Amino acid sequence: MNFKIPLAWIQLAQQRIRFLVAVAGIAFIVLLMFVQLGFQDALYSSATQLHQSLKGDLFLVSAQYKSLTANQSFSRTRLYQALGFNGVESVSPMYIGFAKFKNPVNGEKYSIYVIGIDPGKPIFKLPEVQKNIDKIKIPDVVLFDRNSRKEFGPIAQKFEQEKTEPTIEIFPFNSYRGYRVRVGDLFSLGPSFGVDGNLIVSDTTFLRIFPTSRPPEMIDIGAITLKPGVNPEKVMEELRANLPNDVMIFTQKGFGNFEKQYWATRTPIGFILNLMLTMAAVVGVVIVYQILYSNISSQFVAYATLKAIGYENNYLLKVVM
Repeated sequence: MNFKIPLAWIQLAQQRIRFLVAVAGIAFIVLLMFVQLGFQDALYSSATQLHQSLKGDLFLVSAQYKSLTANQSFSRTRLYQALGFNGVESVSPMYIGFAKFKNPVNGEKYSIYVIGIDPGKPIFKLPEVQKNIDKIKIPDVVLFDRNSRKEFGPIAQKFEQEKTEPTIEIFPFNSYRGYRVRVGDLFSLGPSFGVDGNLIVSDTTFLRIFPTSRPPEMIDIGAITLKPGVNPEKVMEELRANLPNDVMIFTQKGFGNFEKQYWATRTPIGFILNLMLTMAAVVGVVIVYQILYSNISSQFVAYATLKAIGYENNYLLKVVM
């Protein structure tokens, strides 16, 4: 039995060095594209990990809301108004804000994200938070994110290894007066490009940490839990049609996508990553073009001969590609 060896393979076998260089060039650009996509995924995954850890079918935020790191508060009344709509089972308020965390070892202060919740209406799906939710019912007791960056000091190590509950000092950004709290337990969430570390506290403790900058009736996020079998999209449309336009309503997926859009289009890191991905694609096109151009130029006589003896353009195109 006779086997036909493809002409394209014969050409590649005759020019092995050029073939290997072409493979290396294409492999490089593919690797470069995957690296850029990996950076983008890391950005978006870290930016939305808090969204994914929240319980709720719908989420209420201010109409001026841009991101978890650039948010605006809204009236708690809006959340209670949502509770009156058909299909809504319960609502949970959440306060968020940045404070300065004093490293107990070197005394340096670093920005930390403080999340205040109502312990009676848990909003987190994280098992460690659910397990230790009763601990933050005690005033001035917090849960510390063990995955926070190292600049906050050995807080998690002290708790886990020395079996002690470290006392830490937190400063509102508009105050030089610190507020002491005790670490009651740990949880795992992790930092992002905008957040270096996290604390979860009760709403009461949150308002003690920020006594002047945050009125109790102003919240940052409202989680809405629907009754079983209720269509979230339908309830969301009803809320949008009937609530004042000073709030926005999202499904959990839409809430995360809104955050991704912010980081992709309105932050320097998002612009740089998009630019690098575009540049990688352009470089890839140029490399592939140069490979094809070089191959056609070196085999121009052979292709002309094939054309002269009757082969059609489609056949030559298949050989080149």
